[in-house]
Amino acid sequence: MKKLFFGSIENSNSADLTLALLRVFAGLSLMLVHGSGKIPVSEGFVEHIASLGFPMPIFFAWAAALSEYVGALLLALGLFTRPAALMVGATMFVAAFVNHGDDPFAVAEKAYLYFAIALLFAILGSGKYGIDSIIRRKLNI
Repeated sequence: MKKLFFGSIENSNSADLTLALLRVFAGLSLMLVHGSGKIPVSEGFVEHIASLGFPMPIFFAWAAALSEYVGALLLALGLFTRPAALMVGATMFVAAFVNHGDDPFAVAEKAYLYFAIALLFAILGSGKYGIDSIIRRKLNI
């Protein structure tokens, strides 16, 4: 009973597997539900980015779209996980705090969740079950 309530999951296969499942699910969900609809970037999306006050709205619209599609795919694969998570996190930060800044929490909730998940993987990396881990083993890092 003590282990159930106070045990640690550090350095355990179940923790690594759980993180991998979260990484894959979040990455694929972001890519398929949010990113795939933004590529190619539409004129309406560029106008929306411009309305948020961003200079070079075409550049930032493409950056957001690629972050939500390519960055999310890289996150799901566990490849270049930290840079991909930083890209996704920056995009979700803007989505949560700029795009949905005046909205109720319930409207911005998904952006907050994706931001928190991206922050987690920016700090932790891919974990044991990602392509980054295979590359680390091959390079003896």
